[in-house]
Amino acid sequence: MKIVTAEFVKSALGPQDCPRDRRPEFAFAGRSNVGKSSLLNRLLRRKGLAKTSKTPGKTRTLNFFSVNGRFYFVDLPGYGYARVPKRLKDTWGSMITTYLTAREPLQMVAHLIDSRHPPTPNDHELLALLEEARVPTLLVATKFDKLKSSQRKPAIDAIRADLELDDDALVIPFSSVTGQGVKELWDVVEGCLQG
Repeated sequence: MKIVTAEFVKSALGPQDCPRDRRPEFAFAGRSNVGKSSLLNRLLRRKGLAKTSKTPGKTRTLNFFSVNGRFYFVDLPGYGYARVPKRLKDTWGSMITTYLTAREPLQMVAHLIDSRHPPTPNDHELLALLEEARVPTLLVATKFDKLKSSQRKPAIDAIRADLELDDDALVIPFSSVTGQGVKELWDVVEGCLQG
C-alpha cells in the first residue's frame, strides 16, 4: 500500500474518547515491549510517529493514527510487566477489553508475540478474549531478526503448538529492523479493507 499520509490523531482513555467517524480500525496488541510501536513506525514508514521506549509501559492510552485519511491504526497499551501502579494496570485491562469486545469499526487485531519467547499466560488470555468476541485476529511474531536462521522455523512452530493453532492459521514473522513481514501484513490489511 502506498502511504500518502500517516498522522497521530488522538489518544483515548476509553470509548467516549475514540474517533466517531466510523472509519475502519486495525489494532495492535501484545505484551509490554513486544514491539508494537516499532512495528507501526515500520509499516507507516514514519520514524518516531508512534513513540517507542526501552522501558515497558510507554503506551498508556489507545493511540489512533490516521492512514491515508481512510482508516486507523490503533496502538494499544501493552500488558504484562510494565512498571506502573496496579490501579493503572487494572484500568488498562478494562479499557482494552471494552475496546476489543465492543468497538464496531474494529476490523482486525494484530496480536504481537515476541518470537524469542513462548507465549505468556496474558497472550493466551488475549487470544481467548478475541476468539470469544469473534474479532478477526492475525498473529505476528516480532523481533524475528534477533533469532539465528536455525531458530526461526522452530520458533514459529513453538508458537503454533503453544497456542494450539490450526495448521493453516497465519503467523507472520516480523522484523521492524529488516522489514521482514511488512508486505504480508499490508496484504492482510488491504484484504480486510476490500472485503
